[in-house]
Amino acid sequence: VLRDDFRQPPGDVVVAVGEPAVLECVPPRGHPEPSVSWKKNGARLGDKDERLTIRGGKLMLASARKSDAGVYVCVATNVVGERDSEPAELVVF
Repeated sequence: VLRDDFRQPPGDVVVAVGEPAVLECVPPRGHPEPSVSWKKNGARLGDKDERLTIRGGKLMLASARKSDAGVYVCVATNVVGERDSEPAELVVF
């Protein structure tokens, strides 16, 4: 079961180049508890990028680059299915 909507969907974030950026997401309650992953501009983010950390629903970028700007979606997944959050925009200036 993925019960409700996201307890905290990500919000838009504006940072300067070189600053850390954090997008927060609290997934819906579910049974089993859903895991969280992220998509940027529709593509799933892997853990290849060492500047990127996903911990407890938070997406953390150590040092934002212009190329990090885009639309991010938090994805809650469990055995029952998958649910996407509302999109949030990361602006890097």
